[in-house]
Amino acid sequence: MPKNPIKKIIKKPVPGKKDSYDAAAITVLEGLDPVRKRPGMYIGSTGKDGLHHLIWEVVDNGIDEAMAGYATEVSVKLLSDGMVEVTDNGRGIPVDKHKATGLSALETVLTKLHAGGKFGGGGYKVSGGLHGVGVSVVNALSEYLKAEVHRDGKIWMQEYKRGIPVKKIKVTGNTKKRGTVITFNPDPQIFSELEFSWGKILDRLRQQAYLTKGVTLKASDCRKGHRQKDYRFYFEGGIKAYIKSLNHNRTVKNETIFYVEKEINDSKVEIALQYNDGFNETVLPFANNIINNEGGSHMAGFRNSLTRTLNSCARAKNILKEKEENLTGDDVREGLTAIISVKLTDPQFEGQTKGKLGNPEMKTYVEQVFGEAFGIFLEEHPKEAEAMIGKCILSAQARIAARTARTAILRKGALDGLTLPGKLSDCSSRKPEECELYIVEGDSAGGSAKQGRDRKFQAILPLRGKILNVERARLDKMLANNEIKNLVIAMGTNIDEQFDLEKLRYHRIIIMTDADVDGAHIRTLLLTLFFRHFNPLITNGNLYIAQPPLYQIKKGAAAKYAYSDEEKEKIIKEMGGMVSEASEQSDAEDFEGEEEEKSEEAEVKKTKAPAKINIQRYKGLGEMNPEQLWETTMDPQKRIVKQVMIEDVAKADEIFEILMGGDVAPRKHFIQTHAGKVENLDV
Repeated sequence: MPKNPIKKIIKKPVPGKKDSYDAAAITVLEGLDPVRKRPGMYIGSTGKDGLHHLIWEVVDNGIDEAMAGYATEVSVKLLSDGMVEVTDNGRGIPVDKHKATGLSALETVLTKLHAGGKFGGGGYKVSGGLHGVGVSVVNALSEYLKAEVHRDGKIWMQEYKRGIPVKKIKVTGNTKKRGTVITFNPDPQIFSELEFSWGKILDRLRQQAYLTKGVTLKASDCRKGHRQKDYRFYFEGGIKAYIKSLNHNRTVKNETIFYVEKEINDSKVEIALQYNDGFNETVLPFANNIINNEGGSHMAGFRNSLTRTLNSCARAKNILKEKEENLTGDDVREGLTAIISVKLTDPQFEGQTKGKLGNPEMKTYVEQVFGEAFGIFLEEHPKEAEAMIGKCILSAQARIAARTARTAILRKGALDGLTLPGKLSDCSSRKPEECELYIVEGDSAGGSAKQGRDRKFQAILPLRGKILNVERARLDKMLANNEIKNLVIAMGTNIDEQFDLEKLRYHRIIIMTDADVDGAHIRTLLLTLFFRHFNPLITNGNLYIAQPPLYQIKKGAAAKYAYSDEEKEKIIKEMGGMVSEASEQSDAEDFEGEEEEKSEEAEVKKTKAPAKINIQRYKGLGEMNPEQLWETTMDPQKRIVKQVMIEDVAKADEIFEILMGGDVAPRKHFIQTHAGKVENLDV
């Protein structure tokens, strides 16, 4: 028997020997060493998100200058060799000697964690930074960084390599400008990806321009091999313009966008909202220009005040009769698009990612400011008030109908697993953390998946045809669809306001569809369902998309699988074949068949690819036998799955509205714009 490798690392204590765990065993990381040792603690990850986080940290410093009233412009340039240049025209980082460190203020900010102008003392009244680690983290995780400060008529400069100063700060010239220029390139020793996403940068800068009205944000792509691109974002209307942008493809209920901005006790509350005829809610809360995806005290105050104010108005106008029950929070949020932006001097965020605002006073401030202003708005715009309240009442009627449907369909026994769908082939394990559910297109693929799976932890739910497009459907209509009903029961979580993540029966939900147009459509319909009604499964990391191979390439007894055309060509070359320029004419393509071909066409083909190679193009999962499906797509040791994540909630909401909504024109424009990027399209 092989030796147990675990025994090699287990050391039994020696009787009478003193334990060596004392002060000498404690490692102290000084300066920026903690950042390089544990980068994920400071930027979330060392993948694509963490890479872009470096830009956000430097841009946020410029935005802070703008919010303080000292800067009017922030720009980002992508340069060659992975370099990024971020410029602002603010006051410039101070360069005089810092008493506590004995270094220049610039070097202190760039090399010391928790050093900055955001802890009081007159640096910033309001800022996005909380921990004072921003630009120092960028320095620590950059292979090279150069800081230039235009201040007091001089240009000051200092260079760093992996957070360590190359030389002392020095004056390099005179200037009439002011501001800071940070140029850096991320360290390849830290990051797994070094390619910046132009689209991601534009989306971030556009959002920041909406949130900081009157400030210009610029972006330039000057990389080699990329077409020179320059963008400028400036929105005088601020978050009102943001609301208009979010609703530009929708039919709105109140043409006049509600807006309020008011300072209260050294804080500022800014809110804009508009209703549309859709069924979904888009509310984006920000604190000091940082999006709070998990909401917080400002979101709670807004929701309470919204429900209370609309009910008061509906009663006063006798739209809601005396015997009718009040509108609920769910009723008033259907079709709502809102931006909540608060600025405060001492933000208390939950977690390093600042996903939730914890300041309790902001709940009171938002309730007070919004409630008063929204009540006046409803009085001054009676027709629009009636349209908004009418929308909410329709939502309430649909909620009652949905509750009746849910009671009839989703019985307690069903959700407890006592009456699981007949089409579900469940797994034997009852530990959700071990289990995964494959949602499979069609009975044919379902049959192969059921035979090829590991029955201990893999469950299979085949879908018959295409599920309902839930983008334009309320819950009662959704639950009348058998495929959706079966999925809800199988997962065990219930749906919408009764959704309970703790009752999820499988911690991995895997969508597995064919690699053709119908498969892509079914996948999109399912993603729409999860995004709109099971969003916590996405944010919690439970949703995945299977990646079945596109080709099987065989030479004799040897068989390999390719997941892209590029990989197919590489495998053919590795097998000693030659890639023909001719397109495939069938699912199975033979290079030099076993029988000698006599036609001239066959002779040409034989000449092009003398090696005996057979290529099969998989258009459906049902074309694979169970063993192949397990080996390529279901074996956890070999398979490729993509985890579904949401990087930008507003952008995701817009895309689903365009692709799955009722308006044809935006969808047609989207298809025409992006058609050239489509790969492996089978028509």
